[in-house]
Amino acid sequence: MVFSSVIYLFRFFPLFFLLYYLVPGRMKNFILLLGSLFFYAWGEPVYVLLMLFSTIVDYTHGRLLERFHGKKGAKWILLSSVIINLSVLGFFKYTDFLIGTINSLAGTSLPLLNLPLPIGISFYTFQTMSYTIDVYRGEAKVQRNLLDFGVYVTMFPQLIAGPIVKYREVEERLHKRTANVFAINAGLKRFCIGLAKKVLLANNMGELWVLISKLNPGEISVLTAWLGVAAFAFQIYFDFSGYSDMAIGLGEMLGFRFPENFNYPYISASVTEFWRRWHISLGSWFREYVYIPLGGNRKGLPRQLLNILIVWMLTGIWHGAGWNFLLWGLWFAIALVLEKLFLGKLLSWLPRAVGIVYTLLIVLIGWVLFALETPQGLFQYLGVMMGAGELVDRQALYLGSQYVVLLCISVFASTPIFHMFVKALERSRTGIGIAFYRFGEKLIPAALLLLSIAGIVEASYNPFLYFRF
Repeated sequence: MVFSSVIYLFRFFPLFFLLYYLVPGRMKNFILLLGSLFFYAWGEPVYVLLMLFSTIVDYTHGRLLERFHGKKGAKWILLSSVIINLSVLGFFKYTDFLIGTINSLAGTSLPLLNLPLPIGISFYTFQTMSYTIDVYRGEAKVQRNLLDFGVYVTMFPQLIAGPIVKYREVEERLHKRTANVFAINAGLKRFCIGLAKKVLLANNMGELWVLISKLNPGEISVLTAWLGVAAFAFQIYFDFSGYSDMAIGLGEMLGFRFPENFNYPYISASVTEFWRRWHISLGSWFREYVYIPLGGNRKGLPRQLLNILIVWMLTGIWHGAGWNFLLWGLWFAIALVLEKLFLGKLLSWLPRAVGIVYTLLIVLIGWVLFALETPQGLFQYLGVMMGAGELVDRQALYLGSQYVVLLCISVFASTPIFHMFVKALERSRTGIGIAFYRFGEKLIPAALLLLSIAGIVEASYNPFLYFRF
């Protein structure tokens, strides 16, 4: 089940929230757990057992860590939790990739398992791991109530594609929370904005990318190649940030505060800044649980650069089992290392516009590595982007004319201009400004919702890209 579907919007959503608000406070976690399991089981009826297994494993390890706190056995309990979690993730996500690699290198014909990837396994595995690590460190209290812990792991708004929520960020609200009228109203508006990002922008940009990516790279023009990668860049941004907006909005309606996951990354003036603005919860997870434990920047520059390389290799592999994802991670590792060495200081001296253009170039090339899986297709496409082909052709002009309005809207929507305008109206002391703000805050979300529903009913293309990871 996905948020941008008729079954969710007109059946699950109203029925679940009606029941959730009607039951007394002590019953809300039970309803939330049942609703979350039903939501996940709708698309993964078998793999819901795997998620419950992860829940029980880390709940048990948390209780054991409490019992052995300060003793030698605590470290082994933590290691057991990490090994079990990573083994489950690795088995389902990387087994076929490893078998295929062995077959290619050794000339063998070992059979593939062809295991379907459990939806959201990368996200909820990292969440449960953060719980046991924080309990071991003494940064989070042990959760003795299995029901409450199950709610943390399975909570449907952010279960499938984040944001990755650390246990200590929601610990108090698992026990005591309220969702008043103001929070529900704010959550609904945030949900409508996220839904519009997904349905009106991401889906349509995705159709352009699918169309171009299916063409022979040797037969497209340079402009067509750049149109394609721009379309994918907007698709993945509005798809993922839209999902995060919907998750954060639903969390508010339930009485939770989930962390922000995006902060207008395409206005970044360096790759370092870009990764502080893109998928913030994942970057925070790797920084806190991998980069800093490896030594961070505390053991000299050479060690820091090695730590960056390790973290970004892992980040690439986390996104998918394929050489293109590893190459994507290495691409950004190189960019980040160069910025640490000298490029970051140089960019700080240059006009910000120069840094934005440089960052967009690095990011767009990175998206080609991310999106195209075969080495031949990947390098052919990059070659066309760099000028190995006709500069402009009729196809490029036709596609550009068909999508120019949507591309302009996407550029505008990926900057904070509209947000700044709304804030200016909100702070306005003039009657006209306040009237515009009051009118817009009610009309715009409703209009976006109606347009999104119309788009859902008509759409044949409605994937969530990060469900694959």
